[in-house]
Amino acid sequence: MKTSLNIAAVGDLHFTRNSQGSLQPFLAEVSARADVLLLCGDLTNYGLPEEAHLLAAELGRAIKIPMLAVLGNHDFESGKQEEVRRILVDVGVIVLDGEPVEVEGVGFVGIKGFVGGFGQRMLEPWGEPSLKQLVRDSIDETLKLESGLAKLRTPTRVVLLHYAPIAGTVEGEPLEIYPFLGSSRLEEPLNRYAVNLTFHGHAHRGALEGRTRSGIPVYNVAAPLLRRSFPGQIPFKFVSVSIGGVPASTDNAA
Repeated sequence: MKTSLNIAAVGDLHFTRNSQGSLQPFLAEVSARADVLLLCGDLTNYGLPEEAHLLAAELGRAIKIPMLAVLGNHDFESGKQEEVRRILVDVGVIVLDGEPVEVEGVGFVGIKGFVGGFGQRMLEPWGEPSLKQLVRDSIDETLKLESGLAKLRTPTRVVLLHYAPIAGTVEGEPLEIYPFLGSSRLEEPLNRYAVNLTFHGHAHRGALEGRTRSGIPVYNVAAPLLRRSFPGQIPFKFVSVSIGGVPASTDNAA
C-alpha cells in the first residue's frame, strides 16, 4: 500500500517563443521522480497563446504524471488567460481556480491569489473606490481558497498559489514591493484547515522556505530563485508527503 506521494513543484517558467526546448533536459526526470507536478503560475511571459502552445507541447510530450496548475499575473497580461488555460488543459494540465482535486489520496486546492501586503501593513478597504476594489479582489481569492479547502475530505491537504501567503518567503525582495507579492489574507485558511504543505511562486528574489503562524511549511518555487539557489541542478522542488498527513521528506531543487 502506498504511504507517500512525491511532489515536484515549480513556478515562474515565463515561457516565451525563445524558450522552446528549455525544459526538455528536466521533464523526463521530473516524470520519473514525482507522482504529481505542480505549476505555480506565470507559466507564460506575456500571457500569449503562442507561448502557451510551446509550453504545452513540451509538457505533453514528456510528463506522464498528473499536472496541476494555477495561472499567474503574467498569464493575464494579454487578456487571453482563458485561451491559455484551454491550451494547457488540452494536454492534460488541470488548471485550478479554487476547485479541489484528489491525487492518490492527497487533496489539492489551487488559486492564483492576489496582492495586499502582510501583517499589520496589509491594505484595508478604505478610501478610493479603486483601492476598495483591489482589497475586494484579494478577499475574493481568499474565499475561493477557503471554499476549496472546505470541500476536501482527505487527511492530507496541499495548496498551490502564485502569490505568497506569508512575508517569510518574500524576504530578500525590496521592501517597497512587498504589498504586490502576496497577502496575509491567504494565510488564514491554510492555518484553519490545517494544510500540510503550500507552494507559491512570484517572488523571484525571495526566500526558499517559510512557515505560517501555525507552522505549516511554505515553499517558494519560483524557477529563477531555484536556479540561483541550486546552480547546475534541476530547477524543481521535490517534496514527499505522507498520504496520512505528515510530510515525509523534502529535497532541495535536485
